[in-house]
Amino acid sequence: MLRPIRRLLACATACALWTGALGAVAVTTDVLATATPAAALDNGLATTPPMGFNDWNAFGCDVSEALIEQTADYLVSSGLKAAGYTYVNIDDCWMTHDRDAAGQLVPDPAKFPDGIKGTADYVHSKGLKLGIYEDAGTTTCAGYPGSLGHETTDARSFADWGVDYLKYDNCNNPGDGSRADIIKRYTAMRDALLATGRPIVFSLCEWGNQSPWEWGADLGNSWRTTGDISDSYSSMLSIFKANMLLAPYASPGAWNDPDMLEVGNGGMTDTEYRSHFSLWSMMDSPLLIGTDLREATPETLAILGNKDVIALDQDSLGQQATVLSISHDGYVLTKNLANGDRAVALFNASDQAQRISTTAAATGLPKQSGYAVTDLWQHTAYQSAGTLAATVPAHGTVLLRVSASAKKAAAALADPPLLDTGLTGVPAHIEPGQSAAIATYATDLGSLPATKVSVKVNAPAGWTVQAGGATNTASLANGKTLTTPWTLTVPASTPNGDYALTGTVTYRTVTGKRSATVPLSADVSVLTPPPSGASYLSDLDWISATSGWGPVEKDTSNGESAAGDGKPITIGGTVYAKGLGVHAASTITYYLGGRCSAVDAVVGVDDEETGAGSADFQVTADGATAADSGVVDSTEDGKPLHADVSGAQVIQLVVTDGGDGSTSDHGDWADAKVTCT
Repeated sequence: MLRPIRRLLACATACALWTGALGAVAVTTDVLATATPAAALDNGLATTPPMGFNDWNAFGCDVSEALIEQTADYLVSSGLKAAGYTYVNIDDCWMTHDRDAAGQLVPDPAKFPDGIKGTADYVHSKGLKLGIYEDAGTTTCAGYPGSLGHETTDARSFADWGVDYLKYDNCNNPGDGSRADIIKRYTAMRDALLATGRPIVFSLCEWGNQSPWEWGADLGNSWRTTGDISDSYSSMLSIFKANMLLAPYASPGAWNDPDMLEVGNGGMTDTEYRSHFSLWSMMDSPLLIGTDLREATPETLAILGNKDVIALDQDSLGQQATVLSISHDGYVLTKNLANGDRAVALFNASDQAQRISTTAAATGLPKQSGYAVTDLWQHTAYQSAGTLAATVPAHGTVLLRVSASAKKAAAALADPPLLDTGLTGVPAHIEPGQSAAIATYATDLGSLPATKVSVKVNAPAGWTVQAGGATNTASLANGKTLTTPWTLTVPASTPNGDYALTGTVTYRTVTGKRSATVPLSADVSVLTPPPSGASYLSDLDWISATSGWGPVEKDTSNGESAAGDGKPITIGGTVYAKGLGVHAASTITYYLGGRCSAVDAVVGVDDEETGAGSADFQVTADGATAADSGVVDSTEDGKPLHADVSGAQVIQLVVTDGGDGSTSDHGDWADAKVTCT
């Protein structure tokens, strides 16, 4: 893990290569493809990416024997063990602050009254395995004894206790941080583990600082490629972008590790969590659950327990997905599978629904008249003539398994043809009392016609939605589209908030023996512009808000990872009662409806970081830069920032890291106000 005090810029090499443009990705992938990964560690372990649980994301230092045993029980009773989750991993803070007289680590008797051995015995009795945490420094990230200089003793303890997995961190080491220094310290623990004779998965956690994908396979079974994940879409997305470039370095027994899962922790939507789980599975990532399973919702369990998606991660071929194309933040990833199938992820990283497409041939499958397609989230099977397309919701992922097997392709002719369907023209935001013109479409992508095609749209209670054209057709041939315009009207009394539009496209096979229903969905925000006069932005509702560490805070500093843990906003010794506290990189979006003229604030790095951090503050209006502070650091007093936002529908308050990494970049928008007519 990478604690807040040491939030370093992760994955320096990969992130420097990443620009977000398709051409850059293509060049980078070619460069990486020529690299020769290190020889794999020959311990016979982790031939597929490890799956299990780790307590850190949900519990931090609040770990105990009871928690670990209850989690083991729940893995069994929930069916997650049967789905492949094997390891129950203890993270930092499990030990006392001092070694015993013999120099051995001592499990905290209050937290682990039966010791790690007793806890391991319980976990093993459930048919599961136990993992533990240590650090290649003098102390762990949380300040407990590290293993530096004690590798042989600690490895022997782990083996004697029955440990099956070691996560090995990189905090508080006296070395120079060079690649040679890190390799030396990690080699010492690798050799100590091998010498015990016990099979122990070795997970390296140096956060990608020295490109461990280039050397980690010789030392461990996985290596962290980035800094710590946090429970936000922006964090998940940035880690995905870094890790997706490293496919050539992954192989059975040696995996790129983009950090643990946040699914179920509440900081993302279920749509975003499905993308998180889809992308991690496509990238052959270790799947380590990071939520309190005892409180997990049915939707969380459905995401974590999707065996069709897990099968991609656990495929015996062990080939990490590669990027096929990127356009307008729409990603197509493809992954070769052991039986010759292809997994295809259509991931929409943007804030608006969009159509994303590719073809079966583009994924490397042979050209032929038809393919068998399975939607792994909808759990439906289709036949396709070759085009693979969907209108993907904002931050969503459509995950397909495509087969060119002659037997499967022939059988797929009895399945309904694949339809490309969607709701288009839905505004991202609408004011109460307004109407909008939207449309639905359904295009037959199959080799056979779809029959009895019918489309329906449902609006929230009290709203009206009226069709302006045909809503059904008797037959829809390959490549043909049924398009229907609709008028959506929002009542004037509708309160601000997010609302869902839903609908369906139903159809049958040409023989009439099989039917299918494809769901339609889109989200729209009902928003009211700010009142006339000057208003503090912290008193208004934003459209969205992301922060690099922890949530955006109103009228306090960023603090740390928990909501509400900030302090009074203070820049250069001056305290401000109003404002917004963030951590780079962050973006806060507000709706102005074209009725405001100016945004004013005092910006700077909060004093809570005691002399560290730098950031750049920007205001954009409908995507164009309206003001830019330039880089300011923690030695500077607050800097006034004025932005002309006349006529803008939407503004964004953006904080970047200033180009030197995001460590300690606690940014303040002090006294931030918007002036409207």
